[in-house]
Amino acid sequence: MRFVSVTNMAAWIRETGPEAIIAGMVDALELDFRRWERFEREPRVASHSPIGVIELMPTSDGELYAFKYVNGHPANPSRGFQTVTAFGVLADVMTGYPLFLSEMTLLTALRTAAVSGLAARWLARPDSRVHAMIGAGSQAEFQALAIRSQLGVTTLRLFDTDRAAAEATARNLRPLGFEVTVEDSAAAASADADIITTCTADKANAVVLRADEVRPGTHINAIGGDCPGKTELDLALVRDNRLFVEHTAQTRIEGELQQLPPDWPVTEFWTVITGLAAGRVSADEITVFDSVGFAIEDFTALRYTRDATAHTRFSESIDLIAEPDDPKDLFGMVGAPVPVA
Repeated sequence: MRFVSVTNMAAWIRETGPEAIIAGMVDALELDFRRWERFEREPRVASHSPIGVIELMPTSDGELYAFKYVNGHPANPSRGFQTVTAFGVLADVMTGYPLFLSEMTLLTALRTAAVSGLAARWLARPDSRVHAMIGAGSQAEFQALAIRSQLGVTTLRLFDTDRAAAEATARNLRPLGFEVTVEDSAAAASADADIITTCTADKANAVVLRADEVRPGTHINAIGGDCPGKTELDLALVRDNRLFVEHTAQTRIEGELQQLPPDWPVTEFWTVITGLAAGRVSADEITVFDSVGFAIEDFTALRYTRDATAHTRFSESIDLIAEPDDPKDLFGMVGAPVPVA
């Protein structure tokens, strides 16, 4: 079984470049979105506590099975821990044997950014020039790289209630070729934005972006409302504009869609990519991608990483599955029993 550790994942990203990996993953995601109906599609299995959530995200395309284990604990940084950690597995459906194990804390950041990039590819105006980001946490740099990889946007407006976090993100991005300003409010960041990404951490129903702060023609990647009881957008934004989602049943539980009645019409994003539904219909339309993350996207990320790291020093073999000489004699692997006196 092949394994990509945290150390090797970081080394692979550094050597290949995060933007190049994100761009490749966007293409891989589009291919899997085009065959969306071939996958098992069930909402994630979640275990909620007052301070966070632990989730399992499974899916299969009939040939490979994948799952991701992931947590979300917004208060973790105050205790010296990451908000989100994850790992994932690919397995062979025919034998049930796991084939590939990977860390997914770093990989999920790449995957989440790639999904945003794919949404921008299909829903943002092609002439978009300014990207506003509300929330400058661990996703921020990856999100900026994803939008640039698809639309060439290098002008970034940042706002975070923690100004030091926004300044740190700006310092990370400026050497990468971004023109970054740190703003004092979400309204200031969004004033001339063509694309807005909302990605805040607090597990609360909040309004971090109001409808009157969004100009016509803007595309919104709303990626922070990702669990029950957590939203980021003004009700008017989700009520008065077309919503694009990954898997409707899951988004109704976890996304901005929580704010609307259970029969509210939405467009599943895969239908836009396959031509079954329209994407952006005018230059003045406000489009909202209500993204909560879905298992098929993790399937794509795991398979892409497995293939990209195969036969490289970034992937190693681990001894995880017991394989006795006789498949019916598992006990034989542990040797002869100790005689009883």
